Amino acid sequence: MLKKLRLLTLISATMMALLFPFVSAAQAAKAIYYWVSHGSPTDPVWTLFLQGAERWAKDTGAEVRTSFHSGDVPSQQEAVRAAISAKARGIVTSTPDPGSLTKVIADAHAAGIPVIIMNTEDKTSGRDAYVGGDNVAIGKAAGEHAVKLLGGPGKATGNVVEIWGGMGTQPAHDRHDGFHAFTDKESGIRNLLNNQSGDWKQDKAYNIMTTALRNNEKIDLIYGHNDPMAYGAYLAAKDAGRDPDAIEVTAGGVLDLDGVRRFADYGVDRVVLPPLGFDLETLREQLGRFSEQVIEKVG
Repeated sequence: MLKKLRLLTLISATMMALLFPFVSAAQAAKAIYYWVSHGSPTDPVWTLFLQGAERWAKDTGAEVRTSFHSGDVPSQQEAVRAAISAKARGIVTSTPDPGSLTKVIADAHAAGIPVIIMNTEDKTSGRDAYVGGDNVAIGKAAGEHAVKLLGGPGKATGNVVEIWGGMGTQPAHDRHDGFHAFTDKESGIRNLLNNQSGDWKQDKAYNIMTTALRNNEKIDLIYGHNDPMAYGAYLAAKDAGRDPDAIEVTAGGVLDLDGVRRFADYGVDRVVLPPLGFDLETLREQLGRFSEQVIEKVG
């Protein structure tokens, strides 16, 4: 778990460094920065991103005020307004829904405060920059691999269960669109569900998969938009008495050696990694670390 922590926190720390690359410790100590997440403090991914922001604060001597808002849009908007009132030097945030932060980002800009969006993109928000993965590319990689698993281009056949992230979020739509750029070319692939949202959560994916298993005798592949939902689908198959090893599962996430073994244990066939860094030096460092900690040990 320590290795996973290191990989994810390095990504989050890079977000802060990218937004404020030239802040010395002495300068940062005089300023306040805000890190505002639409996620939940119980979500392990978001808590690890938080630790990255906290590490940046420790490294620079800056004060970073952090908050989680669990999908409560008015609460998150108020947190951004608090940052503006506090004359923050910069704000890092994520978007729960497209357009939900456009007004408060404009207010921040009017006060001379830069805003970076992390993880969940909203191109129309007016943000200064986005730090995160290319979700269309992630979906395409999953779709291409799904076609390969089901028989190959022009020959693929099988029943597919897709479990969406939040239906109102751009990353979910991007991962869906990328996936279907490959699978929709195959007449033998049948999609069993119609836009079922697991809201990025394991328990909701479990419930969706339970219903899918009850209504469909044959399921050949599960596409979960993230790893907790893929795991929820696996548990549902196991609890329903179906052989989860007979179902191929693909997901997105960040892995260390323990994560590779865990995914292998519950049948995930492919995981698409987000960027391990957002500048050349950090990317090289983290690819080297990932190679040492994972690739060399699993052969």
